[in-house]
Amino acid sequence: MNSGMGRPDKAVLGGVDQAEVKEQESESEESSGAGPAESGRSGVPPASHGGSGPPRRSLKAVTGAAVVLCLAATLIHVVLIFLHVAPANAISQRYGKQINAWVYPVFEQNWRLFAPDPESVNRQISARTMRTAPDGTTQVSGWFDLSGVDRSAIEHNPFPSHTTQNMLRRAWSSYLETLGGDDQPRSERAVMIQRYLRNIAADRVADRRGGSFDSIQLRVVTLPVGAPGPAGSSRPAAGAPTPVDTRYLPWWKVAPNGTD
Repeated sequence: MNSGMGRPDKAVLGGVDQAEVKEQESESEESSGAGPAESGRSGVPPASHGGSGPPRRSLKAVTGAAVVLCLAATLIHVVLIFLHVAPANAISQRYGKQINAWVYPVFEQNWRLFAPDPESVNRQISARTMRTAPDGTTQVSGWFDLSGVDRSAIEHNPFPSHTTQNMLRRAWSSYLETLGGDDQPRSERAVMIQRYLRNIAADRVADRRGGSFDSIQLRVVTLPVGAPGPAGSSRPAAGAPTPVDTRYLPWWKVAPNGTD
């Protein structure tokens, strides 16, 4: 009987002992400030909250400022391009210099893709160089056909390069538009186009002929395109000789290597 009665007493005493041990452990955790209840409520250490707030706010501010700047730049670009392509008005006439400074040469607009303006003349652009010796004497070379080099590279070539087809031709067209017939630049764009045409000619002469020179001159021969011949014939129609216009540009100084 005593042995049977001793087992329940022992079980009860063991349960009390376990409860006391748990209470002691919980008190020690609360005194250390790292209890499970507190860690469960916060989820992360308190120090992590204080360190992550300002960086996130600064990142949002930087992102917002970048978005505002992009939108402002886009709006300004659209307005300037619109003023450039729109008919002449008071705003475009008053701020034409600022508009052109933004548009040229990167954002130049034209409608040739939708309304092409085919060439009505054939132009032969040639160049010759001059070298001044130390004793003051000058040596002038013969004419070098720049357009002929381009034509030979285009003929029988199924994939001619954009540079071969358009660089020299567009440079001369821009020269006519900006400088007219007196070869006197009256704007920064005209000076830029003049240097562009001169450098193209100097680079090509230097690559093909070699040698040194300090001046270069261009000659442009313009020949109107004749009327087409009879159907099935590749020859132009016979008729009166078409007039030829020959224009000599002034001598331009170049750097010893051919360009500035």
